[in-house]
Amino acid sequence: MSGGVDSAVAAARAAAGGHDVTGVHLALSRNPQTYRSGARGCCTLEDSRDARRAADVIGIPFYVWDMADRFHEDVVDDFVAEYAAGRTPNPCLRCNEKIKFAAVLDRAIALGFDAVVTGHHARLGADGLLRRSVDLAKDQSYVLAVLTREQLDRSMFPLGDTTKAQVREEAAARGLSVADKPDSHDICFIADGDTRGFLADRLGEEPGDIVDALTGAVVGSHAGAYGYTVGQRRGLNIGVPAPDGKPRYVLSITPVTNTVTVGPVEALEVSTVSGERPVWTGGALPDGPVECEVQLRAHGTPVPAVVTLQDGALVASLRSPARGVAPGQAVVAYRPDAAGDIVLGSATIR
Repeated sequence: MSGGVDSAVAAARAAAGGHDVTGVHLALSRNPQTYRSGARGCCTLEDSRDARRAADVIGIPFYVWDMADRFHEDVVDDFVAEYAAGRTPNPCLRCNEKIKFAAVLDRAIALGFDAVVTGHHARLGADGLLRRSVDLAKDQSYVLAVLTREQLDRSMFPLGDTTKAQVREEAAARGLSVADKPDSHDICFIADGDTRGFLADRLGEEPGDIVDALTGAVVGSHAGAYGYTVGQRRGLNIGVPAPDGKPRYVLSITPVTNTVTVGPVEALEVSTVSGERPVWTGGALPDGPVECEVQLRAHGTPVPAVVTLQDGALVASLRSPARGVAPGQAVVAYRPDAAGDIVLGSATIR
C-alpha cells in the first residue's frame, strides 16, 4: 500500500472479495527525512500515514517493511550506473522487477501468503496472461512486462477493469481519505525532481564535447554525458547553429569518449531494436517470427513489428521507423486481442 488511491482501493476490493488481506507499506529510503512531505512521488512519510489510515478504514492489519537497503542497491544504484553507461533506465520497471514482485513476493510467500496484490492498472485474464488496463491513459502493463510467469501466477491486479475516475469514485464511497490525492509522477528517490543534479552529486562533473553527427564539428560542451538522453532537444547548450537552421536532437551518448552526439530529427529514426534479458510470458516460446506491436517507452505509441527471439535477445523489426528509442528502456511486445492487448514479452533495449 503506497499511500495512494489505487493501492487503497485494490486492498479494499481484495478484502471485500473474501481474501485474508494484510496491508504492507514499503520503507524505501535510508533517510526518510529526505522524502519531502506532500511529495508527488511515492513512499514519503506522508504516504506511510495515508496507507495506515486506509488500512484502518478497510479493517485489515497493516505493517511497514523496511526494504531501504535492497531498494538502494537494486534500484537507485542501478539507476546511477545505467546513466553512467550512457543509457536511460526506467526505475519504476526495475522496482517492480526487483522489489515489489521479487523481494516483497519472496517474503510474502515465506510468511504463508499466496499472492501480492497491487494497485497497478493492468489485467490478468482467466488465461493468466497480462493485458493492458481498460483505462489506456493509465495503463501500466509496460512496467509490469518484466515479470516472469511464476511472478504473475502469484499476482493480483484488481483495478485493471476500472478507469481512474471510477477508482476515485469508489474510494470516496468507501470513505477512503485518499480519494482525491494526486497521482505520483516523480522518481520517488529524487525529492526535488532534479534528475541531472541528483546524478551530478553521485557521478561528479565530467566536462566533454557535444559533437554534430553530420559535420563532426564540436558545437558545444556539457558537464556530464549522464545528463542527456536519446531524443532530447532542450537544454543542449549548443553554441553553433545547424547549417539548415533546424533543431538538433541527442542521437547517442558515448561514455568512453564522454561525447554527446547531436543531429537532425530524421537521424533519430531506427528500424530495428534489440533487447537483452528477454522475458516471455505470452504463451509458449515462439520458434519463429511473431507479428505484433511493440511499445518502446512508457506511454509510447505502439508500433507494428515482427519480433524474434534469437541468441538470448529479443529483436524487433519495426514496420515503420520509430524515433527517440533510448537504450536502457524496455521493448514490450503486445498481441492485439478482442479481450485487450496481451503482453507477449519484454527485454531491455540495448
